[in-house]
Amino acid sequence: MKQIIVTGGAGFLGSHIVDRLRELGYIDVFVPLSSEFDLRNPDKVRAMYYTYKPNIVINPAAKCGGIGWNQANPAISLYDNLTIGLNLMEEGRKNGLEKFVQLGSVCGYPGIVPFPTPETSLWDGYPEPTNASYGIAKRTLIATCQAYRRQYGLNAISVLPTNLYGPRDRFGPTVSHVVPAMIRKFVDAKNRGADAVTFWGLGHATREFIYVTDCAEAVVKAMEVYNKPEPLNLGSGEEIRIVDLAAAIRNAVGFEGAIVWDSSKPDGQQRRLFDCTRAKEELGFSPKVMLQEGLKKTVDWYIRARA
Repeated sequence: MKQIIVTGGAGFLGSHIVDRLRELGYIDVFVPLSSEFDLRNPDKVRAMYYTYKPNIVINPAAKCGGIGWNQANPAISLYDNLTIGLNLMEEGRKNGLEKFVQLGSVCGYPGIVPFPTPETSLWDGYPEPTNASYGIAKRTLIATCQAYRRQYGLNAISVLPTNLYGPRDRFGPTVSHVVPAMIRKFVDAKNRGADAVTFWGLGHATREFIYVTDCAEAVVKAMEVYNKPEPLNLGSGEEIRIVDLAAAIRNAVGFEGAIVWDSSKPDGQQRRLFDCTRAKEELGFSPKVMLQEGLKKTVDWYIRARA
């Protein structure tokens, strides 16, 4: 049986990847905790490989947040995410690692792309400025996977999820992305009896979301069967305006107040929608949880977790 490390395995996506691996009968799945193994430190990464002796490493570990956090911390976002991935691949190839699975990000794509966006558009321009540092780090790690494959023969693959959401997401005010941020605001407003909730931008931008268990299932499938250098997009095929997303979450929460849009704040990239043809062909990938169902599940989980 393979020894598998899932970095960030106690976090949002990582914990669902661990669950999926164990559902499929993988017994030796290890989650290195950041308190013991700081993955930015090469010595700690070396110690992690020595301790667990993995055959496979899946790397969803990331330092990121919403637009506000990314704008306030561009250097931290770039340095931490890039260093983690570089350390893991360098020590992995030195230790004879069989396979490395790098999690990319939709933020790596240029600000101007065709829609739906194929993987071949990844290097066609600079990322959208509000998330550029994070996107550049993740995009560089895809190139690193390809370089380590060519020079060292490391079977390093990359998957690129679109915006994730679901149970166990981060709901804190400084680190949450759009879905958990909206859920928290609506629930808090309902509990306070507030008349309105305010969100950034105009709400005209669109996003695509993938439920976290669908993404975790696809990541594990890629670990099992995908062995090519080209990255794989993972998306739902559902595109929704942020203003409509807010209305859907308000309904799921049961908040009856108004929604106010602060036009002095940025919207971020105006549109996102992946072409997932390659993932369908290579993995048989097809998401199971559509947005309305997934939002209801996420709201219910958040309310239970707060209780």
